[in-house]
Amino acid sequence: MASRKESFFKQLFKDGNDINEKSFIGFLAFMMMIGFAIADIITGALGKELLVQEFIFNSFLWLTLGCFGIASIDKYVNKKSGSEEINNEEI
Repeated sequence: MASRKESFFKQLFKDGNDINEKSFIGFLAFMMMIGFAIADIITGALGKELLVQEFIFNSFLWLTLGCFGIASIDKYVNKKSGSEEINNEEI
């Protein structure tokens, strides 16, 4: 199992990989936001207050939105340029 994780991280940092790094980082930031939410619900049910600085949560929020937004734009631009390349080859 360690070699599988190792190969994933090696593939993640290669130039010619199939993994979208922006989506991966956005997903990790989103999971951290979910972790904060679950911890807040649990501590609230126990009658304690979870003190998370607002700027920390907002940092994960902006990181998530930025990564997914950039990944979406990148996907759209690559899709559009790919169709233009096909049209140029036909001419």
